[in-house]
Amino acid sequence: MAAIKTHKNDLSVLEFIHSLDDDAKKQDSLALLKIFEECTGEKPALWGTSIIGYGSYHYKSQRSSQEGDWPLTGFSPRKQSLTIYITPGFDAYQKELEKLGKHKTSVGCLYIKRLSDIDIDILKYLIKDSAERTKQAQPQ
Repeated sequence: MAAIKTHKNDLSVLEFIHSLDDDAKKQDSLALLKIFEECTGEKPALWGTSIIGYGSYHYKSQRSSQEGDWPLTGFSPRKQSLTIYITPGFDAYQKELEKLGKHKTSVGCLYIKRLSDIDIDILKYLIKDSAERTKQAQPQ
């Protein structure tokens, strides 16, 4: 059975953010720290070397034998864009995405260049609602 290679660790989230070369990305990441904590009620943790995650759930792929733990939600300040993890995907959020502002999506990732490109209230809704949906979908 293949396991997820990215795991929660004890590295400092703030040290990671302050190590970013791009000052705008650093400032947006500091703002996202507050937004995610407000929306989830969880403290941030570094997963792998570049994902800032909030909470966790046990993941088991329906398409492969991969399983492990993964953040309920989180973000990563990637070189190209800020990547925001919306675990349940975007099927339930089409109306919100139309109003969000400049962005791209893939299966469970929202890509934005900078926070000033989007409506922060809609982002907060996406973060909070997707984390709740992921929690509710987990077996008790």
